[in-house]
This record gives sequence, C-alpha cells and structure tokens, in this order.
Amino acid sequence: MPGIFITATDTEVGKTVISAALVNFFRNQGINAGYMKPISCGKDNDAVLVKKLLKLKDPLSLINPISLPYPLSPLAAARKAKRKINLKKITKAYAALRKKYDLVIVEGVGGALVPITKKTTVADLIKQLNLPVIIIARAGLGTLNHTLLTVEALKRRKIYIHGIIMNGYRGQELSEKNNAEIIYQLTKIPILAKIKAEGRYANPCKWGNP
Repeated sequence: MPGIFITATDTEVGKTVISAALVNFFRNQGINAGYMKPISCGKDNDAVLVKKLLKLKDPLSLINPISLPYPLSPLAAARKAKRKINLKKITKAYAALRKKYDLVIVEGVGGALVPITKKTTVADLIKQLNLPVIIIARAGLGTLNHTLLTVEALKRRKIYIHGIIMNGYRGQELSEKNNAEIIYQLTKIPILAKIKAEGRYANPCKWGNP
C-alpha cells in the first residue's frame, strides 16, 4: 500500500490532526511514512503546521504543491485568486514523495465531493492517485447521514475504503454512544478508532480509546 488518502464527511472534522497522528503511528511501527497536502485553501495552511510538528525536511512546495489564499473550496478559491489548478503538479509531487517514503499519508481538502475544478472533485483526485481511503467522521448527531453519503459516493466510484475514524467524542450527546455501531452495521466498514475531542490542534499524536 503506497499511501492512504484521508478524506472526511465535512470540513473541520480533524483531517489534519489525524493525518499527523497516522504518520507518527506508522513511524513508530518502523515504517518510513511521509505526509502530503495536495491542496490548501486559506491563510492558515495546515501543511505548514504538520511540517513543523513532524519535523519534515521535504520542501513545502512538495508537501503542498497547490496553496490558495482563500478559505473556500479549491474551485472557488482558484477563481477568486484568478488561478488555474494544475492537477499534474499534484501527481508529480506525489510521485516524488513516493520515491522517498514507503507510505505517504495524503490529506484531502474538505469532503469527498468538494470541487477542485469544474470537472474534478476530491474523489476524482483519489481515483487518479489510486489510493485507498480512510474517512474521518464526526462522532455526534448528524454523522450518520454525512458518513453514509460519503461512503456511497466513494463506493460508486469504486474507491476502496480502508476504514472510518470517529473523531470528536465529548460524552455530551446520546447519539455518540451508538453512531459507530450503526455505521458499521450499515456499511460493514471497520471503525478504526474513536477519538476524544481535545481541541483542533491539541495533542495531534494522542489517540482516544479504539
């Protein structure tokens, strides 16, 4: 498995923190793991944070080949910035990282159907890179619909889903107690971990109880 693509049911679900944690996890298992954020949108660039946290020596231009200044979807951000997104730039950067690492954790932008260009979504990029997926889902109310829709969209495109990580457990919602079980019963996709809420960037390599 050359890499894993980290997508989510929504934005701000915890892709960045969990991506960093996964790189750290695999490194602890003796696997030479790297990180990539193909597209970033907004002034707060998550790739910069992960590069610092993991002490990555790769240039930011390789880790994050496309950086857009506006906190919008890539399609909207590129239009506002009057730029065109070159997908070949992403595939070349990924190929370069693959030569260096045994495994590359690739963090997506937004959810699976977020538009990158008029004709390309995040799911299309996943397909192009030919990577299996881990879905990051919210733990609480509303996650059933969002997670099942994400699973359906990926399966329809014949993208292999390695598993689902439930993020943001607070112990305050009744739905948190059975959402993971219901999602597994309906999809038969493994729930890889349940992670407690600790703030957006707090303890990025500390996992909750699986």
